[in-house]
Amino acid sequence: MMDQEEEEEEEKLMAKRPSKVVDVCTPMCCLGYLARINLLVAVSVGMYVRWEVTSEPMILVIFILGLFVLAIAGILHYYFAMEKASLSLFHLWFGFLLGLLCFLNSPEFGSNVKELVANYLLIASAVMKAVWAIFERICSSVHYKPTLLTSVEWLELLGFGVASTSMLLQKSVAIIGLVVALGALIVDLRMKSLLSLPNLISFALITSLVFFQALGIPANPYALGCYLARLLCEPVLDVYFSGLGPSERWMPVLSLGKVWRRLSLFPLCVMELAFFVLAALKLGHLELWYLVIPGFCLFGLFWAICHIILLITTWGFHTKLSDCQKAWRAHQSGRRSLDQVMASRGIRHFCLISERLVFFTVLSTVILGAVSWQPSNGLFLSALLVVLPLESLAHGLFHELGSCLGGTCAGYALVIPTSYCSASGQPTLLPPDHVQELNLRSTGMLNNMQRFFSHHMIQTFGCDYSTSGVTMEAVQNKLRSFLELRTADGPRHDTYLIFYSGHTQKGSGAWVLSGGESLQLAQLLELWKEKNAGHGSRLIVVLDTENSLPWVKEVRRVDSVYAAVQGAELSASGLDPEAGDAPLLGDFTAEWVEFNCNPNSDTQWCEKGRTVTATYGVSKRWSDYTLHLPTGSDVAKHWKTHFPKATYPLVYLSNWCCGLNLFWLCSIFLRCFKRCKLAWFPPAVLDTGQGIKLVHS
Repeated sequence: MMDQEEEEEEEKLMAKRPSKVVDVCTPMCCLGYLARINLLVAVSVGMYVRWEVTSEPMILVIFILGLFVLAIAGILHYYFAMEKASLSLFHLWFGFLLGLLCFLNSPEFGSNVKELVANYLLIASAVMKAVWAIFERICSSVHYKPTLLTSVEWLELLGFGVASTSMLLQKSVAIIGLVVALGALIVDLRMKSLLSLPNLISFALITSLVFFQALGIPANPYALGCYLARLLCEPVLDVYFSGLGPSERWMPVLSLGKVWRRLSLFPLCVMELAFFVLAALKLGHLELWYLVIPGFCLFGLFWAICHIILLITTWGFHTKLSDCQKAWRAHQSGRRSLDQVMASRGIRHFCLISERLVFFTVLSTVILGAVSWQPSNGLFLSALLVVLPLESLAHGLFHELGSCLGGTCAGYALVIPTSYCSASGQPTLLPPDHVQELNLRSTGMLNNMQRFFSHHMIQTFGCDYSTSGVTMEAVQNKLRSFLELRTADGPRHDTYLIFYSGHTQKGSGAWVLSGGESLQLAQLLELWKEKNAGHGSRLIVVLDTENSLPWVKEVRRVDSVYAAVQGAELSASGLDPEAGDAPLLGDFTAEWVEFNCNPNSDTQWCEKGRTVTATYGVSKRWSDYTLHLPTGSDVAKHWKTHFPKATYPLVYLSNWCCGLNLFWLCSIFLRCFKRCKLAWFPPAVLDTGQGIKLVHS
């Protein structure tokens, strides 16, 4: 009986849930359908007015054909359940009809009452579309997917472009260029490019004030405004509402194959060349020849150099991305993401430098467009509107990847399994009966660290294992070589991680080495300062020892470097030693690696009664750390590697402009706040930003 009652209650709950969803979705659906019906009526009335005033039979034919197409769309939707096909016909045809309403305009229509009704209906349709889009996003009923253009946008853009073929060839080509510019602007907004909003403003101003006047077309502002509002409303709102991360937004580009990405450079080059040729037509205007000719020659040369750099930079990025895709597909069975592969291959450093270079490309286009401004040339205006969002997309791609990708990391592990000491405190060889067990635990630690290095795409310098101890000279030489390690592109790694497990001194936590010597934290930091002088890398030391707490406390007093120590405490209080449950070296490593490599790990570091507890300490300046930014020498090396000597003067201009810090006062207050927060309220889990997490019990 109880089971039946529970099943009945569940059925009631399941019956109630859909009604709530319907209650929420019904107003949105009604508003969306009402916007479409308004648009249908407005287009019908507008086309009727044009036929009535002009008596043009072709308009009547198009109008009747439109009604026929809408009838077919309705039949496909309601009788054959072909919703996608019907909506495709609907949006394609309405893009075409809105284009005709926009282009077939005359001052005679202004005094017609039916035309006024059609204009008001167009405004109402655009407003309802905007309210519908806002309401959907506030109610979180929009499921975002990585895409450049939706099918609706493609079809309405295509329909509007087809409508332009009713005019002369030159005007038609200019309007098709405007449609391409609108599509590029939509992609620019959806990708949240840094320059997308300035591009939107410039597009609106040029289109409304100059473009149609240059073509001599008395465009209907209501039809044009309705068309633009319908297409731009959702991308503009998604600049705020979209929750997709940078790499998710750009995934349609990053996941393209090598051939398609290379071929995408061809239309870009064609558009850039067309813009330059159209800009050169300004030289035929001789009113201010003494300003136009020298200005065009100077800024035209600057534009050409910048765009050669853009082409080389984009080609180099595609080459690096292809290598990352190969590595990602080779390890696709694991849990690595493409982001991790790109971060490990130094894509972030490449993008930070490329962002500077592409910014000068955008700047050169703006300057050349201003110098060769032609308000009476519709082709020039459309070409300018196309190239600006395309270059903005390139700048946005490099900016987003440079800010979201983690830095590079190098790792080194040292395990010295000596747990017995002589009277002088130095390690001695183990008894034979403990050798096998300790070797197994040490091998387990090394395997765990190799898993950790592999999972986080850390460049492994080595995993050393010695049962007879290591001399001070050997350790220092090994550490010096490790701390000198650099990426394949030349700059230092952002993070250097050292793992150590072995015998340590009780009071100081120093590593006990053979020959009566020991390595103090101060000595390790001196090596670090020597090798990291003039660079902003950071050092992380992970200790699986019995006396790691002294190093954790000592690093908190260090002020001059970015350093952190992750340690562990083994507590055997309350445990029966004969039961064999006492914690041993290697237990912390196993749990810490599992926590860092498995996002579904159930490890609770703050759980009471733990026998293995974790603790970490960071230097005073740790919160000031930022991932390595390209220095002047980095930019110069990059330039010499990828670009011809004729472009070298831009190195100095790039370094000077990017070296300006206009918000230095705000950065001081923010730095102080972060330091106080980390010192007074350290988090239980400190994310270093590269997937490596320091933990505190």
